[in-house]
Amino acid sequence: MKSLHQYHPIVIFFYFFVVIGLTMFYMHPVLLGISFFGAVLLSLFIQRKKFLSSLKWLLPFLFIAAIINPLITHNGEIILLYVNYQPITLEAIVYGFAMSVMLLSVVFWFGSFNEIMTSDKFLYLFGRISPAVALLISLTMRLIPLFFLQIKKITNAQRTIGMDPTTGSLWHRIKSAATIISILISWALENAIETADSMKARGYGLKNRSTFSLFKFDRADGIVTTVITCLFFVALISSYFGWNYFAYYPTFSTIELNMTTWIVFISYFALIMLPIVIELLEVLKWRSLKLNS
Repeated sequence: MKSLHQYHPIVIFFYFFVVIGLTMFYMHPVLLGISFFGAVLLSLFIQRKKFLSSLKWLLPFLFIAAIINPLITHNGEIILLYVNYQPITLEAIVYGFAMSVMLLSVVFWFGSFNEIMTSDKFLYLFGRISPAVALLISLTMRLIPLFFLQIKKITNAQRTIGMDPTTGSLWHRIKSAATIISILISWALENAIETADSMKARGYGLKNRSTFSLFKFDRADGIVTTVITCLFFVALISSYFGWNYFAYYPTFSTIELNMTTWIVFISYFALIMLPIVIELLEVLKWRSLKLNS
């Protein structure tokens, strides 16, 4: 058993493609809760510090979106109150909350995807198909954390010469911030030119250029890919027959609990929990090796 990071890039990309795609189109409360739960668990496993620090602005978004929707949409049969002669319905509030949960789930899944799907894996997958596009996306994914790191360095350096954008008069703050942004833009342009020259010197994108890769599709990759495909097929079948359908307007649908819906919920739960199970097995394996050593 391997860690999630050690699986073949095509397996990782296929999994997140399936999960993010299903999360974006599923509005059933049970399925939304499963996806949100899995996204939070995986984020805690692989990017705990980043995830916890992001909650300070993500959680307010959850409730703001739930409040805004009933102010815009007045559909629904269960009227709670009137604001400026416009009804505020329970269905609109719940739908807004469900939409915000869906968006947060997608954000969390994408955060885990960016943490696991590194630039070398992305280049391996799409470098031969479209080298220019693959390089552009890879550099974009790498540029955001580099920007944050560089702006911290520039800000700390500017503070030593009295150009602190957080203290002093308003004009001093504006002048300090403008200086930092100017330095950051200059660094970004210089870094882009150096990267382009470096890639050109290495012959990136040439027709007959050979590449070296450590990624090999082994038996474990095949098993996980088969499991993802089977669970994805179940999700597609349930969507085709409407087994996972849930309506919010004009009023809520009933959540039926029968053999069919249980199969849908359990299969989707298995799909969502697959990377968490892989990580747990790897942790247990590592602890077992430490105890036996």
